Amino acid sequence: MTTTKYLTATGLLLLAACAVGPDYARPSAPTSAVYKEAGAWQPAKPADAGNRGAWWSVYNDPVLDLLERQVEVSNQNLKAAEAAYRQASAIADETRATLFPLVTVNAGVSRAGNGVAHTKAVNTYNVSANGSLDIDVWGRIRRQLESDEANAQASAADLASARLSAQATLATSYFDLRIEDELKRLLDATVEADRKALTIVQNQYEEGIAAKADVISAATQLESVRAQAINTGVKRAQLEHAIAVLIGKPPAEFALAVGPLRNNIPAIPAGVPSTLLERRPDIASTERQMAAANAEIGVQTAAYYPDITLDASFGYMSVVLGKLFQTSSSLWSFGPSLAETVFDAGAREAAVEAARAAYDQTVANYRETVLTAFQQVEDNLAALHVLAEQAQVEGQAVLASRQAEALTLNQYKEGIVPYTNVLVAQTTRLGNEQTALSVHESRLAASVALIQALGGGWDMSQLPR
Repeated sequence: MTTTKYLTATGLLLLAACAVGPDYARPSAPTSAVYKEAGAWQPAKPADAGNRGAWWSVYNDPVLDLLERQVEVSNQNLKAAEAAYRQASAIADETRATLFPLVTVNAGVSRAGNGVAHTKAVNTYNVSANGSLDIDVWGRIRRQLESDEANAQASAADLASARLSAQATLATSYFDLRIEDELKRLLDATVEADRKALTIVQNQYEEGIAAKADVISAATQLESVRAQAINTGVKRAQLEHAIAVLIGKPPAEFALAVGPLRNNIPAIPAGVPSTLLERRPDIASTERQMAAANAEIGVQTAAYYPDITLDASFGYMSVVLGKLFQTSSSLWSFGPSLAETVFDAGAREAAVEAARAAYDQTVANYRETVLTAFQQVEDNLAALHVLAEQAQVEGQAVLASRQAEALTLNQYKEGIVPYTNVLVAQTTRLGNEQTALSVHESRLAASVALIQALGGGWDMSQLPR
């Protein structure tokens, strides 16, 4: 049989082959028509519906942008996830190769003789090519390939999920650090104001107007705020170290200069809930894991059927090297072989049942991932809505407490109120300022978390095919 006829026959067998086991269909997942906590949020504009890509650009912070771009290059967790994806892809390629013939070439020479006297030893020369092909009549290899390709896609989605997580963690850490910078500026300004108030009290004490207790109280207030200002350095240093690790640098080799906190909380369109299934890489990963587990059922089911292999070989063998490639020295063989397990004490049945149970587990994991995704979106929609209202009220409280502090200090200078009133006003104003910063920090964190919960601009179409 010629090579052409051999390949033609093989192709016909493959076309006629069937793949046992269930074909994959994505199971339903619990979804809702609208987000409960969307409230009065504006619907997405046409431009918002596309891939946001560098999602952190909505914050308009060039320093954050520079840091985020280093995550992709240097973050070690992403390097590990990328290596896992390459490994999964290579496994799929390895399985795909088994759909094609395996061809080997052999060449050798041997010298043989016996113990009879005066018998001449003989050289034997041989050259041969051997080929084998698993016909895969029942689709075992194709189901395995289907599983491996789905696993590779799941690994790609895991990489996207790890990237998004690292980017979101970096953004949150960066905003927390800028909040610490703002808090330090606030406390430093308060220290200066308290120092001036102490000078006023000291002058009045020297003039016999104020009591020594007022001086001590003013000094205590000053030192207390100075201590708070110094303490901000602890958290800032820790955040700076965390950012260094996220961008793949030793903390000793990274420093982030003090900078302004940009005051914008971006509007983030949530879109339609059903689209969340296509926009979350973790959902895509669990969905691909379902496809892989479904294909594994077919792999295990195929073990019930005989394995058919075609083997072929062609070569030359001669004791005279010069006659090795003559027709009279040629050897060939071709034929199918069949292997079937006739008794396994229920091992195949158990393997199929295990594969079905594994698939059921992935279905449950998929639906739980979907539910968790909707919860995260709803949580952060609610957080942004409530925190926006709180920020507005807290802003009014800050303005009122500043006015109250200034008014109380003037009243103290005129001798109308005791210094304890000033201390209360100072403490109230500082507390409101700190609360306002804390609310702003929470709003920034919630906005980052919402973008992450919505997939960060990722889409399932980005999975490798």
